[in-house]
Amino acid sequence: MGDMTVVGGKKAARRLAGQAHEVGRVSGREPLRELVLWMSGGRLGRRHRIPDVPELDTPWQDTISAERIGWRQRAANLDGEFAFSVDYQLCRRCRLGWVEQPYTMPEYERCGLASAGLAALRIEHPDMAWHTPGGHLAESKAFWAAVGAAVPGGYQQRRLCSHISAG
Repeated sequence: MGDMTVVGGKKAARRLAGQAHEVGRVSGREPLRELVLWMSGGRLGRRHRIPDVPELDTPWQDTISAERIGWRQRAANLDGEFAFSVDYQLCRRCRLGWVEQPYTMPEYERCGLASAGLAALRIEHPDMAWHTPGGHLAESKAFWAAVGAAVPGGYQQRRLCSHISAG
């Protein structure tokens, strides 16, 4: 990539970060399967593969996770290409939220996509304390400290509550 292309891409990524409130959504819920799961105490209706994740025409999208059953994914797309994603899970009963594996494409790092995506989730769910289920890698500690400042829970490691699944 030439220098001008990189600069233009970073500029576009910063604009995309400013659009984090423009989110398209697909629920991914399957009420009949959920009913069978509930009625059988989880013995019937379990999915053995994760379904395909739809691509939406909005800059940001909220869909089912491509990696974790029962989790959601918040993602940003730039000109039809993946730029950022993070998986998340909420327990409204415990008022806890977890995020896992935020990832920004290297050419868009330090453009605010991760901060904007996480902030949008907090705005949409203001009564939650936010955590991660796993530990933070050494190279990501500065990132988590920056995005976790003044955030209830601070994205500190916390086990998932008994109401939700690790996926």
